Amino acid sequence: MKRSSLLILLAVGAVIAAYQAYEHGWVRFNYPSAERYPIGGIDVSHHRGTIDWAAVRREGMVFAYIKATEGGDFVDSQFRANWSQARAAGLAVGAYHFFTFCRDGASQARNFLATVPVMPDALPPAVDLEFGGNCDRSPDWPRLSREIAVFLETVRAAHRREPVLYMTHELYDAYRRKTADPFRSSPLWIRDIFRSPRWLGSRPWTIWQYASNGRVKGIRGPVDLNVFQGDAAAWAALRTPPP
Repeated sequence: MKRSSLLILLAVGAVIAAYQAYEHGWVRFNYPSAERYPIGGIDVSHHRGTIDWAAVRREGMVFAYIKATEGGDFVDSQFRANWSQARAAGLAVGAYHFFTFCRDGASQARNFLATVPVMPDALPPAVDLEFGGNCDRSPDWPRLSREIAVFLETVRAAHRREPVLYMTHELYDAYRRKTADPFRSSPLWIRDIFRSPRWLGSRPWTIWQYASNGRVKGIRGPVDLNVFQGDAAAWAALRTPPP
């Protein structure tokens, strides 16, 4: 009996230790090569609080995607501060919108465009498509595709850039099964904190969010870590709007 109790305590202790190690960023599942992916960055929202962007840049971060809006009326309270301060610190900056499945694409595009300034040196706008925190895990996929298309078309016309699609593995698989994928030409920003995006097969990806427990000086608590896939020329092309 005593031995069983001891084993249970050891198992619980191991689970707690593993959780703490992950939460503190001491261990993670992905370690992409800095030689292969030298351009790294983060993505943030108001949940990260006040950020020392100069310290973030000194840590070697090259770019940051900053949450701007969600749905048809929510504006992230830290967006303007993060946007201006990250730019001033020398990071390449882009804005992202969390797409709500239960709102039409036109109103969400208006919210984004009213919040995010059009700047020629900014990264392309991004739209966050995921089940987590959303209103419906079983949306009307054809209708959802149409609303996303409306959002992308409106934002594309205003910013003159092809928006980036942020997708989780779960949503990508569900979306691909339910639709003909009308967004095949859109750059992909893939979230997979457990493995590399090789499961995409021949479908190329542009940005990979490989960890959610990064530790970066200047930011309190864990932060999402990303890498860009491509060389310096590809990076310049991503940042350069068409003539």
